[in-house]
Amino acid sequence: MLIALALAGCSRKSDNEPAVATPSLSFNKDRVPIGSAVTLTYKFAVAANATIDKDYWVFVHVLDPEGEQMWTDDHQPPVPTSKWKAGETVEYTRTIFVPNYPYIGEAVVRLGLYDPPSGRRLVLNAPEASRREYIVSKFQILASAENIFMYPDSGWHPIESDPKNPQNEWQWTKKTATLKFKNPKKDATLYLQYDARPDLFTPTQEVTLRIADQPVAQFPADAKGPTLKTFPLTAAQLGSSDMVDLVIDVSQTFKPASGDPRELGIRVFHTYIEPK
Repeated sequence: MLIALALAGCSRKSDNEPAVATPSLSFNKDRVPIGSAVTLTYKFAVAANATIDKDYWVFVHVLDPEGEQMWTDDHQPPVPTSKWKAGETVEYTRTIFVPNYPYIGEAVVRLGLYDPPSGRRLVLNAPEASRREYIVSKFQILASAENIFMYPDSGWHPIESDPKNPQNEWQWTKKTATLKFKNPKKDATLYLQYDARPDLFTPTQEVTLRIADQPVAQFPADAKGPTLKTFPLTAAQLGSSDMVDLVIDVSQTFKPASGDPRELGIRVFHTYIEPK
C-alpha cells in the first residue's frame, strides 16, 4: 500500500526565491518494522521555469513526533540536479533498512536540496518545517517482532561496527556461512546487502546460496561498497521444514593484512526475508 504526500505549499513569505520543484515521497508499505527493508520512491516535479546551477544533495531526515531525528537517508539523486530540466518529473527508488532505533509509532519525513560546500538550500513547493526543510511523508514504525527473524548460525566472524557510526554493523563470512530463519512456507524475497574485496581476486569470487544442498542463487562478489541484492525464493525451494538453513558459500577467501589470521569471504551488512 502506497502512502504519499505530494503536498503543495509555499515557502516562507519572506523568501522571494521561486520554488525549483515539488517533492513527494512514497513507501512500498505504510507499516514498516524495525530492521525490515523498505523501498522509497522519490519524486521531484521540476518547476516550469526552474534552473538549477549545480549538483545538490537530497537531505532526508526521519523524525519522531517530538522532532527527534532518528536516522537520515542523505544521498545524491541518480540524475544530478544540474541535469534536471524545467517541467520534467524526476523519479527514482532507494531501498533502505530501518535502523534499530528505540521508537515505535508514527514517523515524519522531511527533505530538502542542499549544497554541502556552501550549505545553501533550495526552495521547494511543500509544507516547510524549518529553514527550507519540507514535510513530505509520514509512516508507521512497528516492532522488529513483526519480521521473520533471521540469525547467523555457523561460519561467521564476530560482529564489527564503524566507530564513527555504531549503527553501521557488519559480519564477515567464512568460506561457508549459514543463516537460519522461520520458514514462511510461501514465496518470498531475500534481501542481502554485502560488499567484498574484488581487487584481491582473479577471477572474481563467486557466491552460491543453497537451501537443503540445492543452489537457489549465484552471483559474482564484485561489489566494492555496500550493495543490495534481492533474490526470489519459491515455497518449493524453502521446503516443508519449520526452519530454513540458508548457506552462503564463497568460492575463495582471503586473509587481511597486519597479521589478522581470519579467512574472510564476503562482508554482510543486512539480511531480510519478506514473504509475498
